[in-house]
Amino acid sequence: MPIVEIDVDELAQRLTEGGRLVDVRDPHEYEAGHVPGAVSVPLGSVPDELEQFRGDGPVFVICHAGGRSRAACELVADHDLAAVNVDGGTAAWIASGRDTVVGVHPS
Repeated sequence: MPIVEIDVDELAQRLTEGGRLVDVRDPHEYEAGHVPGAVSVPLGSVPDELEQFRGDGPVFVICHAGGRSRAACELVADHDLAAVNVDGGTAAWIASGRDTVVGVHPS
């Protein structure tokens, strides 16, 4: 299954349409600042947290720049689940001037 990628501009639009966002960075990175609504599922726990990738609507996966999120998308694809990689990651989100949330809660 090929991995689909979008940029942060498209992510912002897609999140307004009801997409779900999974942040696969380490917990300390997530707590320091994440995209509003993102749920923390560190990359190492993705195989144990596949339920976070099931459900209605698209699932977008983000990390710092796009590498770990791509790896997560490949892991979930191995379980016949689809996820969309966010190219540029949280770094691009922040660089675009969009809001972030600090702490352990999604929003």
